[in-house]
Amino acid sequence: MGLSERVPTSEILDKLARDATSDEVTLGWIIGRLSERSFGIVMLLIGLVGLLPGVSTFAGVLLAIPAIQMMLGRDEPVLPARVAHRRFSTRRLGRLIARVTPTLRWIERAVRPRWNTPFETRKRVVGLIAFLLGATLLIPVPFSHLLPIAAIMLLAFAFLEEDGLILAIAIAVSLLSLAVSAAALWGVIEVGLLI
Repeated sequence: MGLSERVPTSEILDKLARDATSDEVTLGWIIGRLSERSFGIVMLLIGLVGLLPGVSTFAGVLLAIPAIQMMLGRDEPVLPARVAHRRFSTRRLGRLIARVTPTLRWIERAVRPRWNTPFETRKRVVGLIAFLLGATLLIPVPFSHLLPIAAIMLLAFAFLEEDGLILAIAIAVSLLSLAVSAAALWGVIEVGLLI
């Protein structure tokens, strides 16, 4: 798909809501409709969940699933059957999309395809960084999850909109986050050795 033909993520989500004709849809159906965008959407959703108090560790573990699959070059996330067949109300999905798309449209004014890199390479790099960031969410230090979550969400947006400039910024933020997390972990280890 050429850059001029690139469909914004907000439009894809709007179409998803319109295409959901039955009363309920499965998570597998949603992932299938998002095609190559599904990895970015899943990362973004995990990032939002990770902001909730006490959920960052779960988000870190959950992020490993799409991150590993991105590193392996999968076309879209492959979910366990039990998760893929989970049903959602079409009405509820429509309300969620209606709530999210105005913010997406506002962000899409600044985020756009540029500094294009090969899709497979970009996917594997984003997967690796997301995996490392997810691992840092397991560090038991209060508020240490905020910077990794911000980096994950920035990575997701850059990946979704194929914006190489934002991706470069996201990678820089991710490296900073990994360095801060490593320092925090070292501090926890040192305190443990002193006790």
